[in-house]
Amino acid sequence: MEIVDAHHHLWDLEANHYPWLSDRVTSRIYGDYTEICKDYLLADYLRDIGDLTVVKSVHVQAEHDPGDPVRETAWLQALADERSANPRGFPNGIVAYADLSAANAGRVLEGHCRYHNVRGIRQSLNNVVTDPAHHRDLLKDGTWRHNIARLREFGLSYDLQLFPVQMAEAALVAQEYEDVRFIICHAGFPIDRTPDGMLLWRLGMRRLAERPNTAVKISGFGMFDRHWTTESIRQIVLETIDIFGDRRAMFASNFPVDRMMGSYRRIWDSFDEMTRLFSPAARQALFHDNAIALYRL
Repeated sequence: MEIVDAHHHLWDLEANHYPWLSDRVTSRIYGDYTEICKDYLLADYLRDIGDLTVVKSVHVQAEHDPGDPVRETAWLQALADERSANPRGFPNGIVAYADLSAANAGRVLEGHCRYHNVRGIRQSLNNVVTDPAHHRDLLKDGTWRHNIARLREFGLSYDLQLFPVQMAEAALVAQEYEDVRFIICHAGFPIDRTPDGMLLWRLGMRRLAERPNTAVKISGFGMFDRHWTTESIRQIVLETIDIFGDRRAMFASNFPVDRMMGSYRRIWDSFDEMTRLFSPAARQALFHDNAIALYRL
């Protein structure tokens, strides 16, 4: 089966500046991450892919220096354009960073759109939950909402990274800006596996799925459980597909972050096993076609 990896990262610590990987290394929701605080280049990604038939990929911004976000996009586009060393043109789609609450957001969006592989923007919303002292609630920010409305003007989607507690309000944003495509990252971060936590996640995902301009990426399970197994994530994967349908869900690796918790092959073999009884058309959509359509690849 041909695969489109709808969410991965690359970084070159000499060519670019990623504060969280160099000068602000602390801890994250998935704990210590010092083992990935080193270059993860295209050659590393290709080595991890191995003999899997990954035909296209989507790179999601890797928290490059927020003062110069277009630099990351320029670097990625140069990689994609170097076809002699990269015949598949990875990354075929780029989800870039822009601070949509900033006065210069329009200029940053214009800068990103000079590069033809740019398809969307991600500005994480869940930081306000984990670190409210240093982050604003962007869902309530007027400038942010104004610039969300402008994404359609630039032909861009929005990667929605949030926690379940934020989903009800995010669904209202998706309803208000119905001409913008919102793509939920990492199955909506179902970190709290208690009955109450799963209920909050389930209700929030259903609220978001009611909006036809939403879709979801199924990935990042190592961030919730470093010792995940196919069985431990099966319910979340199958419920996510059930809620959004097999035409608005897509699989992704979240490499190299999830490399800390399992191999690239293991992730895709797990998705393969869980969908073994799906129709061929549904599997084709989840592994390939939906990412092609939703990210306009």
